[in-house]
Amino acid sequence: MSDEIINEVSEIKHMAFAVEDIDESLDYYKKYLGVSKDVQIQDMPKSRTRVAVFNIGSIEYQLCQSQDPDGRFNKWIAERGRGGLHHICYVVKNLDDSIKVMTESGATLRECKACKVTGHHPHPEGFIAFLDNEVDNLEIELMQVYTDAELEKYKSYQGI
Repeated sequence: MSDEIINEVSEIKHMAFAVEDIDESLDYYKKYLGVSKDVQIQDMPKSRTRVAVFNIGSIEYQLCQSQDPDGRFNKWIAERGRGGLHHICYVVKNLDDSIKVMTESGATLRECKACKVTGHHPHPEGFIAFLDNEVDNLEIELMQVYTDAELEKYKSYQGI
């Protein structure tokens, strides 16, 4: 058996889109793609972001609008001249192994803007880490989804 560490990516957890006007963007998804009219918009006080979360098939979509003019998503939109796909969150089997493989291959860890942490840390659904814009100028989020015991331990964690 090899001691080689591997990066096991199993699925896409979510795709996050930077939008200027969350209500307008959500209207398009409802009108053209049949997204439920009951989608709720949530304010995330820690990251100062408004987020609409819904699924299309098995993929979770997050429409993200900064609440501040100099917020994370507004800055991203200003740099590119328009909104769009901001980051993809991939589920990995072992976050530490994935980080090790990716950084040894040249990837750069990025600070979580909400938590002010670089690297492995807890979030509401699992342990996460962000990579810089390594793949086609997209931010990559890696998530190791909590086990039942970890979910119980971190259920009150407010990461975003």
